[in-house]
Amino acid sequence: MTFIDIVRARGRHRILGAIALATALALLAACSRPAMPPLPPGSTVLVVGDSITAGYGVDPGEAWPAQLETLTGWHVISAGISGDRSAGGVERLPLLLEANAPALVIVELGGNDMLRHVPNAEIVANLQAMIGAARSAGAKVVLVAVPQPSAFGVMAGLSAAPFFRDLAERERVPLIAEALPFVLSDAKLKQDPLHPNAEGHRVLASRAYDELVRIGFAVRR
Repeated sequence: MTFIDIVRARGRHRILGAIALATALALLAACSRPAMPPLPPGSTVLVVGDSITAGYGVDPGEAWPAQLETLTGWHVISAGISGDRSAGGVERLPLLLEANAPALVIVELGGNDMLRHVPNAEIVANLQAMIGAARSAGAKVVLVAVPQPSAFGVMAGLSAAPFFRDLAERERVPLIAEALPFVLSDAKLKQDPLHPNAEGHRVLASRAYDELVRIGFAVRR
């Protein structure tokens, strides 16, 4: 091979490499696009949860579902009950779906189950039943990941229980993965080890909103 042939071969390799890079970047951009169509303002969104959704210790207007309504323009219905577990969510959900006909159901449950040592398989089965019920009613579903119970007293580095991500992937439902662990990792955002204060609810709503924008359900206004 002559010197000119070598130069030409290197040039072809550079071109092929540039094409491969451009293709990879295009595929990456396509994968990062929102997979879900946005819900227009005024859409009914049901949040089913425990004391965090109920706004324990704060005014109703300070709780994160009320603040999510302000951020999105949706009609957000808070169905939070302090102390509720995933089994309670399964029992309550059918009537809530019938009464409200939501376009989207956000499920924030599992923390009280873990605190009471309910087996993970039982929690997953209950959450899966809620996903199925919501879908049967024509609603989309989003899960909110809850931190591991052993970490609730720690002031930093909380992480979601792994079964939330596993369930979300298996059921192909979006997951708000980081919002609640972030808030419960910061002592300044909590009134006690388990519950956000008013500022914590504001941050929780803001971070949940950011993740809903990333998912595609919400559009930044």
